[in-house]
Amino acid sequence: MFENPLHEEFASWALGFAPYGGADVGEVAAIAAAVGDGDDDAFYDAWRAAADRLASEADDAEAGGHLASAREYYLHAACFYAVAYHPIYGVPVDPRLVDSFHRQITVFDAAMRLTDPPVEPVSIPYEHTTMPAYLVRARGYERETRPLLIGTNGYDATVTEMYFAFAAAAADRGYHCLFFDGPGQGKLLIDDGMPMRADWEHVVAPAVDFALGLDGVDHDRVALTGWSLGGYLAPRAASAEHRLSACIADPGFDGIWSGILSMAKLGGLPQDAIDALPDADDATLRVLMQGIEAEPHAKWGVLKRGFWVNGANNLGDWLKAVEPFALGERAADIRCPTLLTTAENDVLGKGAPALLDKLTCPKTLLEFTAAEGAGEHCEMQNRSLLNRRVFDWLDGVFGV
Repeated sequence: MFENPLHEEFASWALGFAPYGGADVGEVAAIAAAVGDGDDDAFYDAWRAAADRLASEADDAEAGGHLASAREYYLHAACFYAVAYHPIYGVPVDPRLVDSFHRQITVFDAAMRLTDPPVEPVSIPYEHTTMPAYLVRARGYERETRPLLIGTNGYDATVTEMYFAFAAAAADRGYHCLFFDGPGQGKLLIDDGMPMRADWEHVVAPAVDFALGLDGVDHDRVALTGWSLGGYLAPRAASAEHRLSACIADPGFDGIWSGILSMAKLGGLPQDAIDALPDADDATLRVLMQGIEAEPHAKWGVLKRGFWVNGANNLGDWLKAVEPFALGERAADIRCPTLLTTAENDVLGKGAPALLDKLTCPKTLLEFTAAEGAGEHCEMQNRSLLNRRVFDWLDGVFGV
């Protein structure tokens, strides 16, 4: 729909969330027409205008007592605010991004308030602060003890997007779902400037502590799922957090560092220079920077998103910051049944078979294809298929 491939990728999130109340295809097509061949500012303006209109319609519907419609409008608005600011990631943080993020949370909270029964935001204690989270109870089993799915984010999503990605599906399948943003994600990044950390077990442990203190959670059936970079973060956490009863990595991969080494090799960097990474001389950094700046997705992913999320202001510091993001031999420390996914056209998922070989726990690999409409990163254009297969697997593990 969008002329700019990066804009197309960002917009695909809204389309992927359509089955769970995030958007309608016609809305996205209309925004694409408004953007045309425009730049990132045009993309932001079109999505923000649509989000503002939906939020206003939601307010009017709620004031008129049309609560079901209001909830749907609010959900669409939350999705659209989040899509709007993706191209303008980076430091210094754009005030438009901050404002849209706050609007995103406000309208999402309104949608959760109008959910039956209402979904309340919760706060998970973490070091000297708290992590924002939501607890969605299993639909029809709200007051019963049920299995719990904990959801962790990746490199560029925020907490509300996990509702569309898997939390709504989890509730429909009889699972309570607690999903949160940690350091380097959502509020902790945008408002607090807290960078991401590689040792995600120290992030998930307090989430599990919190979860086990909730009413209605079956302590013997607590699963962790992570999508995108969460496909590394979730297994990393499971390698040390042995209170987990299952782990899902969508897609399964070893982490950021192996991808950096592969990128350097494909870029023609000499082997001795690759072996020296993350330490790099000026000549090596120039070669890497040329490759990054030549590819729009890499330029956005490293220079705008990566520097910001990892708390770096130059390529050398970023390389040092992401080197620890590697699962490596810790894969053998995962004890719980673990599910890895791989999608046909997803570069990150290409490492799933190698990671599967490293696992010594009960393990499963799910493969998704372009012919199924699920061949892209995180099966974004067919999340409902992904959720059916993942929850069927989890039902079998937990005996649901």
